[in-house]
Amino acid sequence: MMKGFLISTLAVVLLLLLSTAQASSNNNNYCWKKKEQGSTLEVFHVYSTCSPFRPPEATSWEESVLQMQTKDQARVLYLSSLVARKSVVPIASGRQVVQSPTYIVRAQIGTPPQTMLLAMDTSNDAAWIPCDGCVGCSSTVFTPLKSTSYKPLPCSAPQCNQVPNPTCSGSACSFNMSYGSSTIAASLSQETLKLATDAIPAYTFGCINKATGSSVPPQGLLGLGRGPLSLLSQTQDLYKSTFSYCLPSFKSLNFSGSLRLGPVAQPKRIKYTPLLKNPRRSSLYYVNLVGIKVGRKTVDIPPSALAFNPTTGAGTIIDSGTVFTRLVVPVYTAVRDEFRRRMGKAVVSSLGGFDTCYSVPITVPTLTFMFAGMNVTLPQDNFLIHSSSSNLACLAIAAAPDNVNSVLNVIANLQQQNHRLLFDVPNSRLGVARETCS
Repeated sequence: MMKGFLISTLAVVLLLLLSTAQASSNNNNYCWKKKEQGSTLEVFHVYSTCSPFRPPEATSWEESVLQMQTKDQARVLYLSSLVARKSVVPIASGRQVVQSPTYIVRAQIGTPPQTMLLAMDTSNDAAWIPCDGCVGCSSTVFTPLKSTSYKPLPCSAPQCNQVPNPTCSGSACSFNMSYGSSTIAASLSQETLKLATDAIPAYTFGCINKATGSSVPPQGLLGLGRGPLSLLSQTQDLYKSTFSYCLPSFKSLNFSGSLRLGPVAQPKRIKYTPLLKNPRRSSLYYVNLVGIKVGRKTVDIPPSALAFNPTTGAGTIIDSGTVFTRLVVPVYTAVRDEFRRRMGKAVVSSLGGFDTCYSVPITVPTLTFMFAGMNVTLPQDNFLIHSSSSNLACLAIAAAPDNVNSVLNVIANLQQQNHRLLFDVPNSRLGVARETCS
């Protein structure tokens, strides 16, 4: 009888393993299999089961997201250094952290095409791709010698004056720059870039020869900023400096969002707020955040803490690469205190870098970002993060790093999930609409 029981148990275990393997296979079959039509690309989270960059350790999705909180701080420091025009690269204590952008799209480079997964980054301009022979890069690289359309750019090319720290080796243009906790050495190059069904000839990008640190996205980066070498600037005739994206939820591991390039098929019913220009950092997407509501209460925030100041770089940006919204200390403290007040006598605790956590189940107030011309009220999944190991739910917003350059509020991608964000640069406006994109 015991033998029969063991055999039955083993059969059940094997069936479960086979089912799991089949589910995994089905997930892999789903990934990147949708036909990308027109100018619309699929978007996956870098930790999704569809991503080759997902950590191998068996960590729950919620815990993986919590681990990003520490990595986020380094990215916000990096963005603050850009605003302040400082050359100092943030140094992380202990093991090095990765503050690469968190969403990836598929691109094809060269003739014949070589497929790479590029990180989306709205706060940077140029595209970078690790090239064959790169020291410190991942194992997946672009091989220029296999492409008939690859072209290194000479020092005389006007683009050579548009990259940071350009240098000349012979007649070829190279450049060096910092990104997060990394440094990059790259050759300025041109190549055919294919996004969805659109072929973009002679696209200027950095062919990375050497990378230090761990912030560089493994297969490269697609810059969606407003600078001269960004995708928008290089494709003005094709995409009219317009794009939108809808980011899938962290909880939808196997499903994709979308990056829609150009004015065609963009939503018509959408609320707008003006995009602001900062000459100190023209690539960043500044918006006018005028207030925050917790429930129906408009939080008492010092106006100076939200004010846009192009001289100091102060204000609020929309960023696709930061995970959790960061607010300068006076703003965060006011929002947190009002949130706690609305929670009444519920016992508050902390988890990792989050200082406003409660045991579930709980009833929480709504959270609304008030921009000039529009309000955006967030669903709970966009401002609460749940820890399965400790049965806690935390307010998924944090204070910006408290240092001399901390003048920047960053609206991050957790708060953007399942919304369509439309960047209409010619009309200097940002549109936001609810959309289930998972």
